[in-house]
Order: sequence, then C-alpha cells, then structure tokens
Amino acid sequence: ASFNIIPSSTGAAKAVGKVLPELNGKLTGMSFRVPTVDVSVVDLTVRLAKSATYDEVKAAIKEESEGKL
Repeated sequence: ASFNIIPSSTGAAKAVGKVLPELNGKLTGMSFRVPTVDVSVVDLTVRLAKSATYDEVKAAIKEESEGKL
C-alpha cells in the first residue's frame, strides 16, 4: 500500500466558506494521499448557470484571483 493513492477527507471546502462567505455551502471537497515527496493537484468541478467555454472559465477564475481572492 505504500505506492497507492489513498482517498482521504479534507476540511478545505469548509475553510474556504469561512474565508469567503459568499462561497459557503457551494463547495465540496475531497483529498487523496499520494506517496511522493512533492505533489500538488486541483480537481475543480463546477455546475454553471449558463454555457461557457473552457477559455471563458479560465478567464473568469484568473480575473477573480487578481481581485479579492
């Protein structure tokens, strides 16, 4: 089992809701443990109110990240 990806729980989604109250209750989270020295991953799944292209989603996230986030 030392080389397997292991599903785990996380409180990250709840923490984001505390820091950004407008996102409270709109996020869920999961984590997994990977046996490596250095790793980072984000799996973002969203349900949109209207259609958007991948580039539009990236642009919206980039714009928000340069503002209050």
